[in-house]
This record gives sequence, structure tokens and C-alpha cells, in this order.
Amino acid sequence: MAKFRMVHTEFWDDPKVVEEMTPEDKFFFLYLLTNSNTTQIGIYQITKKQMAFDMGYSLESVNALLERFINHHKIVRYSAESRELALKNWGRYNFNKGGKPIIDCVQSELKTVKDISLIQYVGERIEKKDIKKLYESYYESPAIRGQEEEKEKEEEKEEEKEYIPFDEVVSYLNLKTNSSYRTTSKKTQNLIKARWNEGFKLEDFKNVIDKKSTEWLNDPKMNKFLRPETLFGTKFESYLNQKGGGSNRKANNTAQIAEEYDLPF
Repeated sequence: MAKFRMVHTEFWDDPKVVEEMTPEDKFFFLYLLTNSNTTQIGIYQITKKQMAFDMGYSLESVNALLERFINHHKIVRYSAESRELALKNWGRYNFNKGGKPIIDCVQSELKTVKDISLIQYVGERIEKKDIKKLYESYYESPAIRGQEEEKEKEEEKEEEKEYIPFDEVVSYLNLKTNSSYRTTSKKTQNLIKARWNEGFKLEDFKNVIDKKSTEWLNDPKMNKFLRPETLFGTKFESYLNQKGGGSNRKANNTAQIAEEYDLPF
């Protein structure tokens, strides 16, 4: 039985084709729509070597054209693992008519697709409802949707759990103390992470920085302790809950202050 692939005259009126495609692009696109490997579903298996042979191109030229259609025009996907190619707008041009023969053919061909993500890629642009449902049955079943939603929630929780505002804390410390501590320092990150895991938040870090910079910044004996290992160490909670003090508190006795704040001298 002979296969026929129709290219509607609308192809030449498509703004993407007219305005964005080079003559070589148009030739390649027509080849993708009409070559002997094409199917009724817009997804078919073909190797890059076969494309090169059919068009008389080098393999490098085919790779470049595919890259252009995937990343620039964004109307093609190619699975290197399964050697399958999918045409995004296939349904717009090829499913104007339905009926049992078409439905049967689509059902049969969808079963042969190895990369299921390509079915969704094509299916999302199909307008004919009965055919669209066939595609959706492969990627919108309740079980699959539930698994995907559960996975997304887990990923979101993991992201929230892992997020620690290292940049914000260190940048605020540098701003308040005119320092240049690095946010990438593992030692600094470990100190911040330890306090963060204890339940302290960004405002708590800023609070401690504000209190101790007010108290120590203009004190020659104490300003050297405006550093991550002192501020974000084991005395962090006591600094946070410190009452009064501030700029009126002077370091008249360094040894006494060292004992009070457990500072290394």
C-alpha cells in the first residue's frame, strides 16, 4: 500500500517558514515532513546517516540543521537514544480529517513509540479532540500524573530544605563591617548551615550582625572579632538575645569580655 504525505499550501504562508527559515531550512523541513520514514502520528524512527544519504548532505550538515530546528526554530525533537524524531506541529497540518481508519492507524503507531516524551511533545499541539485523547492516554493517566505531582512536590521540598542564604548573610556582614569575607568559604558556610539547621532565619543573622557591629566596630580591641567564626559560632543564640548594650558598652577589660563571650584570644 502506497504512503502519501500532503503538504498544505498553508505551509508557505506560515510566518515562521516565510520570515525565519533560510532556503536550506525550508528544504530540510519539507524533507522531515515527507520522507519515507514518516508516520501518521508525526513521530518516526530515522538515523542521521539516513537523512544525510537521502538529501546528499554530510553528517555534519545534518547535525547542524537538526540543532537549528531543535534549539532555534524549536519545532523538532530528536531522541538520540531511540533514534526517533518528533514534529511539533504535525497535528495542525495532518489531522484535519478523522474517522476509524485514521484512529486505528494512530493507535497502532503510538504503541511503537519508544520515547513517550515525544508523544506529549506532539500531542499538546493537536486540535482534533478524538485524536488528541489518544495521545493524552500515554501521558495523562491518573497514575502517571500522581507520580509526577508527587515527584515535583518532593523536589520542591528538597530545594526548600537545601536553600540556605549564604550570600545574603555574608554580604550583609561585609556591608555592616566593611569586610570582604567570601560566601564560598566552606568554614563560613558550615557555621551558617549549623545555625540554620537549628532553626535560625536570615533576620536572626542580620540581628546578630547589627548588635555586635554596633558594639564592637569602633572598638580597636574587639572589632577583629566581627568575623563569621565568632558571630555564627556556638554563642550565636546568646548574641541574638542580648539585651541593651550596643554602642554604650565599652571593652575596658579585654579578658573579662573574652570570658563573657567565649572569644579566642
